[in-house]
Amino acid sequence: MSLAVVHARAMLGIGAPAVTVEVHLSGGLPSLNIVGLPEAAVRESKDRVRSALINSGFDYPQRRITINLAPADLPKEGGRYDLAIALGILAASKQLPPQSLVGWEVLGELTLAGEIRPVRGVLPAAMVCRDLSRALLVPRLNGAEAALVQGCDVRVADHLLQVCSALRGDSTLESAVAVPPPAVTGLPDLIEVKGQYQARRALEVAAAGSHNLLFSGPPGSGKSMLAARLPGLLPVLGEQERLEVAAVYSVAGCAIDTVGHGSRPFRNPHHTASAVALVGGGSQPRPGEISLAHQGVLFLDELPEFPRAVLDVLREPLETGEILISRAASQMLFPARFQLLAAMNPCPCGYFGDPSGRCRCTPDQIQRYQGRISGPLLDRFDMQLNVKALDPAQLLDPASGRGEASGVVAQRVAAAMSLQQARQGRPNRDLGAAELDQVCGLAPPQRDLLVNAATKLGLSARACHRILRVARTLADLAAEERVGEAQLLEALSFRQGLLRQGGSGAR
Repeated sequence: MSLAVVHARAMLGIGAPAVTVEVHLSGGLPSLNIVGLPEAAVRESKDRVRSALINSGFDYPQRRITINLAPADLPKEGGRYDLAIALGILAASKQLPPQSLVGWEVLGELTLAGEIRPVRGVLPAAMVCRDLSRALLVPRLNGAEAALVQGCDVRVADHLLQVCSALRGDSTLESAVAVPPPAVTGLPDLIEVKGQYQARRALEVAAAGSHNLLFSGPPGSGKSMLAARLPGLLPVLGEQERLEVAAVYSVAGCAIDTVGHGSRPFRNPHHTASAVALVGGGSQPRPGEISLAHQGVLFLDELPEFPRAVLDVLREPLETGEILISRAASQMLFPARFQLLAAMNPCPCGYFGDPSGRCRCTPDQIQRYQGRISGPLLDRFDMQLNVKALDPAQLLDPASGRGEASGVVAQRVAAAMSLQQARQGRPNRDLGAAELDQVCGLAPPQRDLLVNAATKLGLSARACHRILRVARTLADLAAEERVGEAQLLEALSFRQGLLRQGGSGAR
């Protein structure tokens, strides 16, 4: 029978649905037809495969070749099916034993000389193959990525001839080897920051509870410098988190590098980024910056310079931790559980509220500038802090005191996060309204304090919940079982960074 079946995997979001490559040889004029909703790159594979087979010394069947990529209603893109199609043609023409393909799943693009090129989305395919106990054959350059999935039998090859030799039983394919994790060095350290003790404290609290944080202050006050030091305070990714993040990077075609070995991502898009660049999309949707920041940090510098429509697309992912991209033919769900860190100037010139009095912006200019950030988005920052500029004498004094190193602060952050995992299994940022009553345990005096503060400052219900979450994190850093008055007052102090600016009112 001139029929062969080879198994492959498509790429749909961060999933890897199964694709069966069916190859049938029949009589008629020599031709090759690919059916099953192939896009342009897949249709072009017939020319790549033909040249690869001929240049590798195989006989190209002079018959009518029909290739079906099932299921037929699943869009197929890219050159990831080249190797599977070539093996199917060889098996259908009896140049390979058809039974040798049983139990294998194959991914790879072919060059005209028969070499195997890397493809995107190998990691999700390896995760599925592990669960199904199937061997996965990938290009050598994808081997280290696929080997991140422990328990999956991943084999690598450089050329079509190597694959065919192994399938005939003349040789064996090498197993993929995971690259040893590189040492994480060179992260900016908090010890380099002079002064700014409240901002340093806010950064520690934000890291401990995964809270969203907004720094506001004049140019040169150290907002970006502080933000760059947040990754040094965060613990490495757990096993499941590591695979989730690496899968997003694999689908996006980005280098996994240290992210695949546990380092939390830190994304810093330019303020000219579009909404699609942030949330993802395209004709064949790919992850955007918020998905690439999954389980890590998304830093938006010069926040008001981003178009307001772009910023508002962040509101739903901040609440749900995922982004649903809808197209006419399908919907794709990407993870987007990130920590939002932002920095901004208080006015167009940047010096509103500076003791020097050099700001010449009118109240109307200040209001318009701050109004570029919508109230609902601003309300989603758990902490909003006004960072003041350092005195030049203190900044340039070599003997000026410095704070703790990142390693010392990271130990406290790790201890607080361990308490949260033991208590509720997730960061305090994700606590629901009902859970807050249980984990905070406010006594009547503390409850009255929060009610009075919310009334005077005009805080919304969401803002009150965020203050409670921050207070719970402060209690965890102090290893306190209940939230006390000191934690509530400090949490309130982290909520007033923008309240005194431009008459914008409480958020």
